[in-house]
Amino acid sequence: MQYRTIIRITGFLMGLFSLSLLPPALVAVIYKDGGGTAFIQAFFLSLFLGFLLWYPNRRHKKDLRTREGFLLVVLFWAVLGSIGAVPFIFTNQPDLSITDSFFESFSALTTTGATVIVGLDSLPKAILFYRHLLQWLGGMGIIVLAVAILPMLGIGGMQLYRAEMPGPVKDSKMTPRIAETAKALWYIYFALTIACAVAYWLAGMDVFDAICHSFSTIAIGGFSTHDASMGYFDSTAINMVCVVFLLIAALNFSLHFAAFTRRGINLKIYFKDAEFKALVIVQLVLTGICFGVLYHSGIYDSPEQTLDFALFQAVSISTTAGFGTESFHMWPLFLPMLLIFSSFIGGCGGSTAGGIKVIRMILLLKQGSRELKRLVHPRGMFSIRIGDKALPDRIIDAVWGFFSAYALVFVLCMLLLMAMGMDNITAFSATAACLNNLGPGLGEVASNYASIGDGEKWVLLMAMLFGRLEVFTLLVLFTPTFWKN
Repeated sequence: MQYRTIIRITGFLMGLFSLSLLPPALVAVIYKDGGGTAFIQAFFLSLFLGFLLWYPNRRHKKDLRTREGFLLVVLFWAVLGSIGAVPFIFTNQPDLSITDSFFESFSALTTTGATVIVGLDSLPKAILFYRHLLQWLGGMGIIVLAVAILPMLGIGGMQLYRAEMPGPVKDSKMTPRIAETAKALWYIYFALTIACAVAYWLAGMDVFDAICHSFSTIAIGGFSTHDASMGYFDSTAINMVCVVFLLIAALNFSLHFAAFTRRGINLKIYFKDAEFKALVIVQLVLTGICFGVLYHSGIYDSPEQTLDFALFQAVSISTTAGFGTESFHMWPLFLPMLLIFSSFIGGCGGSTAGGIKVIRMILLLKQGSRELKRLVHPRGMFSIRIGDKALPDRIIDAVWGFFSAYALVFVLCMLLLMAMGMDNITAFSATAACLNNLGPGLGEVASNYASIGDGEKWVLLMAMLFGRLEVFTLLVLFTPTFWKN
């Protein structure tokens, strides 16, 4: 294990991450809200700690193997999430405990969107901006992780991109080097963020809200600058902007790369992709069910208003964003539980969305169908195909393994929460919301997570990491085989 090389890279990442603490300090100066001191202090602390790790190991630049890759990916999220908590610890507004500070930081960086802060409308602009900036940076990290790094490590079926996904993904990378891949993804991500911010501004948000919400929308994070979330604006136009960009961000960024960076614009690539078509069908079905139940219940004044709320909430929850126009947990019948279950599907692989991912769900359904055919025709040979390509069994095995591990982590986290005294509905929905990187749940965590205990928050923080790191990446560190030479 190349420990000193790993420490050098971790120190460099900490130093690089410290730069993200300067924009909130600048926002504090612009708005004169007095919230900049905590960020300056955190900047120097992060820079100093990063230097301590990097300088003694600066000459260790050996090539990393797969095992080092696993450890480095986990350290990336764990260390940066911890450094991200420092400004929350140093600031007096909001006055958060160490546990709450870590919870808020990891929730932001993993784009979960679960918050322990109450009274967002009265917070300093610097703190509000920082929460959204963390989500935006975390969303970019997720894209690079999912498209450029995890395929090389073969995590839970992610190697599917290496051989089977359409477009430019070849030999685990879209371009010959990971650095070039990351650069291309940054361009796409940044362009979408600018377009989203402009659209929000044109729809009626002020500049600050437009920028912040564009960060959390493209990252599919769900943080807002107001306690009422998107319901604060009470605008159909803003809701529709949010829906459109959530759907764009929930698509595989490899498709965006293929559609817009190779020989002009080619939108046909989207419609040829099986995952894209499945995502659209899921959204239409969910919206139709929500609209039908809400319209029949007569909760809203008109069909147009009913469709507005149904479409927004269905897309927001199923893509694991977690924005709200109102309290969806108060909706009638089975709708709240249906939306929580829809977050297990999430968005496409290689997107900023959480959940199991649409592509894995497709493969699980196809595998189930194949087993039914084998019962009828035991000697038959049935292949699983995506588009016109037959997939090797190793990919199906990896997907089944991922699903099993995902279910195991879910059950363990939920049982731990129940053992700590949390009621069944809250425990189930909180685990689903954090493991799927959704944010809002039901019961005690419907609005925020401020009222639950510290032990429960640490369990849910681990659930966020498991969900964000595709379970196996973190789980493999707990196996004795990983640490043996």
